[in-house]
Amino acid sequence: MSMSMAPATVLQMLRGLSTPRLLTQIHQHRALGNHYHHYHQHNQHQHHLLRHQQQYLRLIICTALPAAAPALFPILHTARGYSSTTKQEAGATGANDAPEAAPNAPLLAKLFPQTSPDADSNAEQERQKREEEEAKENERAWKRMKLGFAIFGGSAVAAGFWAVYEFGKPEVDPNGQTIEDEFTHKPLVQQYLQRMWKSIHYYQRMIQEPSRAKLLPDPLKPPYVQPRYTLVLEMKDVLVHPDWTYQTGWRFKKRPGVDHFLAECAKDFEIVVFTAEQGMTVFPILDALDPNGYIMYRLVRDATHFVDGHHVKNLDNLNRDLKKVIVVDWDANATKMHPDNTFGLARWHGNDDDGQLLDLIAFLKIIAQNNVEDVREVLHYYRQFDDPINQFRENQRKLAEQMLEAERIEQSKTKPMVKQWSRNILGR
Repeated sequence: MSMSMAPATVLQMLRGLSTPRLLTQIHQHRALGNHYHHYHQHNQHQHHLLRHQQQYLRLIICTALPAAAPALFPILHTARGYSSTTKQEAGATGANDAPEAAPNAPLLAKLFPQTSPDADSNAEQERQKREEEEAKENERAWKRMKLGFAIFGGSAVAAGFWAVYEFGKPEVDPNGQTIEDEFTHKPLVQQYLQRMWKSIHYYQRMIQEPSRAKLLPDPLKPPYVQPRYTLVLEMKDVLVHPDWTYQTGWRFKKRPGVDHFLAECAKDFEIVVFTAEQGMTVFPILDALDPNGYIMYRLVRDATHFVDGHHVKNLDNLNRDLKKVIVVDWDANATKMHPDNTFGLARWHGNDDDGQLLDLIAFLKIIAQNNVEDVREVLHYYRQFDDPINQFRENQRKLAEQMLEAERIEQSKTKPMVKQWSRNILGR
């Protein structure tokens, strides 16, 4: 290669001869140059290190490209003025160090853009900008949070004062005169606090206890007919089952045999539907389920006791003799106050092959026909079984076998009259 080779030809040759060894050595040199770029203002020793780096770069070029070295040195000298970073460092360190700052930076930037100092400088600026923006955003978020806490705290304090005043003020008569109570002669603040506490307990009892002491009216008097037994039924999953489809949405499905069940039970029982559902849900369903009016009374959630997270049916408020009350339900928690009055029926999940209501009719008919004095004795016996209806079927089967056997034995004891006549005629 001749000494008169144009600079452009040398640049093309360098791009084509980017060997791994050369790249590795250039990166090593670039790392040393970056070290100088960040710390030379604080340590005069870095200027000497830069001079050694320049000599090392010449040595690398002479070693890797010995033929191109004479043509490359003039290009390195002419490329010193292109680096803005070198000019800034020269202004800070003095005019004597400017020509020797980093003459090879523009050449490396042209040959290998990834080694350019401007790329690291831009990345550092972007990082600092992001950090500043994040710090500002965190500061704004913290201010918003403090403002929210202040508003919430102020609102809570204002609500507390309003509650003390609203629930603690004394009652007044229609003429606007204050009605004296047990707190009237106490200090003013104590009056308001104790009245508020009493009001809180009142609303708590409204939620936890039934809305009235007698859930049912008194039994009918003659000449009206009062059924001897009271049958208390759960509505959900005993008589109907909630069902949802894309085509119809929510609807309630009637249990197989429910119409026949209500008609037969109404002959011997006072039917009461007692459920923990809301009245706005229950009343329309029962109107459609029982158009003939077999269900005499309807009790909903406000008639239950709220105990340990469950709505419990307290039969003590039913205003009926518990010896004659039968509760049919699948949820043991709903009747845990009176388990001996409960006949556990399996929960219906909407299957069409269910026939438990028909067996339940037979069970209730037997109780009514035998005039059972205290139904709790019968229900206590069936409470020990997981499936009382199945046990009732088994008992009925055994009873039928015993009756057939007794009838067969009785028939075998009675002799036909033809044989008796033949004995008399024959003299036997």
